[in-house]
Amino acid sequence: MPACSVTARWTSRVSDIMAVRANAPHLATAFSGHTRAFVEVQTGCDHRCTFCIIPFGRGNARSVPAGKVIAHIQALVDQGVQEVVLTGVDVTSYGCDLPGNDNLGLLVERILKGVHALPRLRLSSIDGIEIDERLFDLITGEARLMPHVHLSLQAGDNLILKRMKRRHAREQAIDLVARMKAARADIAIGADIIAGFPTEDEAMFENSLKLVDECEIVHGHIFPYSPKAGTPAARMPQVAHAAIKARAKALRERVAARRAAWLDTLVETSQTIVVEADGRSGHSENFAYVELDTPTAPGALLKVKVGGVDNGRLKGSIAA
Repeated sequence: MPACSVTARWTSRVSDIMAVRANAPHLATAFSGHTRAFVEVQTGCDHRCTFCIIPFGRGNARSVPAGKVIAHIQALVDQGVQEVVLTGVDVTSYGCDLPGNDNLGLLVERILKGVHALPRLRLSSIDGIEIDERLFDLITGEARLMPHVHLSLQAGDNLILKRMKRRHAREQAIDLVARMKAARADIAIGADIIAGFPTEDEAMFENSLKLVDECEIVHGHIFPYSPKAGTPAARMPQVAHAAIKARAKALRERVAARRAAWLDTLVETSQTIVVEADGRSGHSENFAYVELDTPTAPGALLKVKVGGVDNGRLKGSIAA
């Protein structure tokens, strides 16, 4: 098939996808050990980060109406689910396509008020620049919204962030984390960071390394940059593969060191976990992984006393 025909078909396909503006048609739900439910309340994205191909496969942002979300979560809780995680391609843009002034903060409020029996609500990866005052207050002040914030940071250098077409600066990310921790000291920070984005030099990479400490990142998702055909970043000057690999390793090691120090601070504390299907483990409110010394019923919500750390996992006993 001639290249021009392939290009024309691709352009037409992208045009069709980007034209979709209907609400997200269904609630996709996944489960972790049948005790935690991941509920997709939004799909698509209106932003155009230069490294990302997702908008061309998922289209523009579309949200599931709040009433449908609440009814679905109520049904999950009726089935015994103890924790729900709200997910989406760009979950902090929730509501932008709905009538009225719906947003993620308002959805969280409605879920917590409408589903009284839901013990724990958690957010998946969020874009810090879209956290408004309502959502900030919920994150820092609502006990049933877990103190675990995973930020889509991607880089710690302002020029790289600009070339990625991100909407925040490193200073804004650092300030956001400082304000959240000042308001709720037990918040654990996670982040997505890309290693070796095109044009990244050693000084730029060092800024990403520093960000791990400046934002106290203990849950890190580190991605070695990989070019996606059709994206602007794929046409930028690329970093050597060996350098990308080495930078990703350095970022993982920095996060691991920060995480190890954080886990040590949790020894001798009490943590509340939802027991996984194996009956011997679960995640605390701040998403630390806890292994129990005594098996118990899967799905139980219980308090444990942390006695130590082993291989990056907390060791806990069921509290009396």
